[in-house]
Amino acid sequence: VQLQASGGGLVQAGGYLRLSCAASGRTFSSYATGWFRQAPGKEREFVAAISWSGSNTYYVDSVKGRFTVYRDNAKNTVYLRMNSLKPEDTAVYYCAAKTRGPTMTAEEYAYWGQGTQVTVSS
Repeated sequence: VQLQASGGGLVQAGGYLRLSCAASGRTFSSYATGWFRQAPGKEREFVAAISWSGSNTYYVDSVKGRFTVYRDNAKNTVYLRMNSLKPEDTAVYYCAAKTRGPTMTAEEYAYWGQGTQVTVSS
């Protein structure tokens, strides 16, 4: 499966963005999807994940209540709605897919998109 992340940009603190992860190739609805981010000089960090059906979602504590992950399998797309953005959310955001259930471990995801830059100004 090939993944294409988009929707990043420059936004002021308190603003919002919606990232998209569009998939092509194999049936995307069979894959759990995760969002990860990497800020300059920092390690890649788990952000959110969603099961193949969309019924189960997971978030890192720092984004709970602000970010929402959801999917539209008819469009082969997973979204990450990011509200109340903070400067510390600035990073390159990646989407990734794996078979079976979603996890918070990047190494367990077999397929990765190219990343989209999110910059939050103070």
